[in-house]
Amino acid sequence: MKHWRIEDVDWDRFAADKVDPAIVPLVKAAAMVERNGTDYAIYLNNVFRDDPEFGRAVENWSLEEVQHGDALGRWATLADPSWDYKAAFARFREGYRIPLEAEASVRGSRTGEMIARCMVETGTSSYYTALGEATGEPVLKQVCRLVAADEFRHFKLFYDHMRRWLAREQIGLPRRLRIAVGRIGESEDDELAFAWHCANDPPGLPYDRARCIAAYMGRAMAFYRRHHLERSVGMIFKTVGLPPRGLLSDTSARLSWHFVQYRQRRFARRTAAAA
Repeated sequence: MKHWRIEDVDWDRFAADKVDPAIVPLVKAAAMVERNGTDYAIYLNNVFRDDPEFGRAVENWSLEEVQHGDALGRWATLADPSWDYKAAFARFREGYRIPLEAEASVRGSRTGEMIARCMVETGTSSYYTALGEATGEPVLKQVCRLVAADEFRHFKLFYDHMRRWLAREQIGLPRRLRIAVGRIGESEDDELAFAWHCANDPPGLPYDRARCIAAYMGRAMAFYRRHHLERSVGMIFKTVGLPPRGLLSDTSARLSWHFVQYRQRRFARRTAAAA
């Protein structure tokens, strides 16, 4: 059951004069990834085909993910009426596919799959929180708040099922850490880069992963603030079984904040040089 509907958004409050041009291409790219939730549901149902309890949860999760994409896509068309959301997503679907035929988790275990999903929800919940706090446009602020709340609930969903599977599989802390760190590192893989390409590059321009991920990350990371990283680190620690609060968590959050700032500057310089 969805916690909100697209019709609940106050679309008539859209204020074109309050749109930040730097946010629009990010929202376009995010719409591509969120709308692709149906494929992820197919993959997860294959991996957890003998877990009907989780299967029912995944079906509802995918409906909410698709709604996120449609809501973000609708806002982006208000901000840029020349943008064709459906055409951009069709282009994305044509060029990017996850392994739908897989019958086992690419993470090596079902617990690992849940950990990876927790990392994704940690990233998206903090990301939409950051965008929502940064924008002065009231409709985008509302959409980001609604989406971020869903993503926090999705984190709890995957975390609860991860704990259930961990009790069966007994994966140790070092392995859980490797899976979590590995999935975080995949934020610079083809999915986000190709989403940027399909959402923002003109047709005919060749896809360049390095250029696209720099364009995306250089802009996205600029909206993060330290408290977003502190919350994310706490969620990551909780997932892998470390204390979410304390000296280790605080130190990790501080280092993560400095790392994000460094990466943002590096990506921004790369984008400027390419331009």
